[in-house]
Amino acid sequence: MQVNLTDLGKRYNYEWIFRKLTYTFESGTSYAILGHNGSGKSTLLTIIAGHNLASEGQLTYTLGGKSIPQDEVYRQLTLTAPYLELVEEFTLLEMLDFHTRFKPLRHSLSNAALIDRMGLQRSKNKFVKDFSSGMKQRLKLGLAIYSNSSLLLLDEPTTNLDQEGVAWYQEHVAQNKEGRLIIVGSNIQHEYSFCDEQLRISDYHVVPRK
Repeated sequence: MQVNLTDLGKRYNYEWIFRKLTYTFESGTSYAILGHNGSGKSTLLTIIAGHNLASEGQLTYTLGGKSIPQDEVYRQLTLTAPYLELVEEFTLLEMLDFHTRFKPLRHSLSNAALIDRMGLQRSKNKFVKDFSSGMKQRLKLGLAIYSNSSLLLLDEPTTNLDQEGVAWYQEHVAQNKEGRLIIVGSNIQHEYSFCDEQLRISDYHVVPRK
């Protein structure tokens, strides 16, 4: 997967969040989008995911030398973020059954095996609404990391995780880097320590005229 941004910009009303952003994200490489809270990291990730529209510029996707239409790119990516919700009326097993109808797991991993890897064996018949915040975040990450996607987008991935959960995240994302493009939006070093490249969104901020 290759994602090309050309003179990309996003504004809300009259305020530009970023502008004139030209960059290429290449498969097999992990990238960190860095910046303080409110700097535009999440906005850029949602634009790349197709959940948000740019105000100007172009965004193109290529996979295996073939161009992917923007309205089809969702088939090739997974995204996790604090603002995305799970279906809490499902049990864990039902959640995985539902998810894998749309996004099969990498390496033909079974749902039961993914539950084991997430360390949630005792909660397989428990309703997601009864999970702790840390368990919900581990579930979000497990679904994103282990889905068979060429593009993995991680926004503030260790939100609500304790030290053990952070170590779990670091281990499993490292095991699933091969053959895919990973982009992490973060301002916490342990979330993006494995990344090869860094993009500072503040470099593309527009200074208001006085």
